[in-house]
Amino acid sequence: MAAPHPATNESVLNDVQRQAVEAGVSLDALPQHVAIIMDGNGRWATSRGLPRLLGHREGYRSLRTVIKDAYDLGLKYLTVYALTAETWRRPDDEDEGLMKLIEKATRDELRVMHQNNVKVRAAGRIHEVPESLRQALEDGIETTKDNTGLVFTLAVYYGGRAEIVDAVRALVQEGATPEAITEDALRAHLYNSDIPDPDLMIRTAGEMRWSNFLIWQSAYAELAVTEATWPEFRLEHMIEAIKQFQSRKRKFGGL
Repeated sequence: MAAPHPATNESVLNDVQRQAVEAGVSLDALPQHVAIIMDGNGRWATSRGLPRLLGHREGYRSLRTVIKDAYDLGLKYLTVYALTAETWRRPDDEDEGLMKLIEKATRDELRVMHQNNVKVRAAGRIHEVPESLRQALEDGIETTKDNTGLVFTLAVYYGGRAEIVDAVRALVQEGATPEAITEDALRAHLYNSDIPDPDLMIRTAGEMRWSNFLIWQSAYAELAVTEATWPEFRLEHMIEAIKQFQSRKRKFGGL
């Protein structure tokens, strides 16, 4: 991974930044926080006559590439929806395979991410995942906690409604009065309250749903949908989503 450079001098741009600029992206107006709903792994595999779990493995390869591209492009925050609470409704063999894949990916990629100054975070009810996966996530968070580059958050056993419920429960346990439960107070009790809200939400595989992902934080996020399934997602799709983001006027509920 090449360190991002200021957009003022084209001669110092890395390959990813150069491709983005050539496609019409302004490096001075990048979204600060990009969130991605990684959808279509199973469909990608099924359409090729392959087991669904192979689709998830191919999706892992896409994620490796996207993290590198996000870093090289100069994004500050990247959050991906890796495992939902609803995932437990999948067939047992697929569910178990997903868990093992996420754990392996977390451990395998940790050294590279740490070397490249990436800070690893997690969001979700991490205490409810299997012990070995929880330990892998905690190791990644601890190892990279002092890094200052891209903040990469893996949403695991995550649900947006559950996050809000957990925040309210925390406020109640602190003895908050009804008057004290404000938007600011609730937001301060979300899983990663120090991370800014996403500016851009990308969803793959052509689906137009939010699917319970960062539903509080993404209230004013711009949505970009691509027909490409997650195993097919590449830099060109990221660039296109950012171009859509930069073409819109964000009003945040105003006129």
